[in-house]
Amino acid sequence: MNIFRLAGDMTHLASVLVLLLKIHTIKSCAGISLKTQELYALVFATRYLDIFTDYISLYNSMMKLIFLGSSFSIVWYIRHHKIVRRSYDKEHDTFRHLFLVLPCLLLALVIHERFTFKEVMWTFSIYLEAVAILPQLVLLQRTRNIDNLTGQYVFLLGAYRAFYIVNWIYRYFTEPHFVHWITWIAGLVQTALYADFFYYYFQSWKNNVKLELPA
Repeated sequence: MNIFRLAGDMTHLASVLVLLLKIHTIKSCAGISLKTQELYALVFATRYLDIFTDYISLYNSMMKLIFLGSSFSIVWYIRHHKIVRRSYDKEHDTFRHLFLVLPCLLLALVIHERFTFKEVMWTFSIYLEAVAILPQLVLLQRTRNIDNLTGQYVFLLGAYRAFYIVNWIYRYFTEPHFVHWITWIAGLVQTALYADFFYYYFQSWKNNVKLELPA
């Protein structure tokens, strides 16, 4: 653990709290992609298969439980809550997210560190997380109506991964033999997908105008 990883974890946690705040208090999921949330639920479900078998630390276990519980609860809210589901933009959230799942699974079966069930599922979750934000970004481009909480949620998700990249660089120079190409490349791809959003986010903040993405 170092300050950069802690910052990444806290930023990731903050993104979840912002989204839950929007859904629970405003009773709205407007601008939120159910497709992306379903992909994140699958990411955490396959990444944390060891949650009840491999104990690392209380912090680690608590974070796993929080991300598992929050991801599935968000999906439930959008799909089944009698008020929240009314604000779901099904018309524009049409990205075929299942087409992301199969390529990531096939890639995990081919490129992995060890050919075991848990390791392949963990690798699959890394690949899938790298592209899970795509339906959300496409939805924001289509609607061009980005409220403050949705913008903050997406920004915090991108910032979390950016902090993790700094964490990897720090560990590479401070820990011997710290090399994880799969995680590094997937993380760079994931961060690159946010580049366009970051640009318009900072432009809107700088000029004090409403955030909009080009169609």
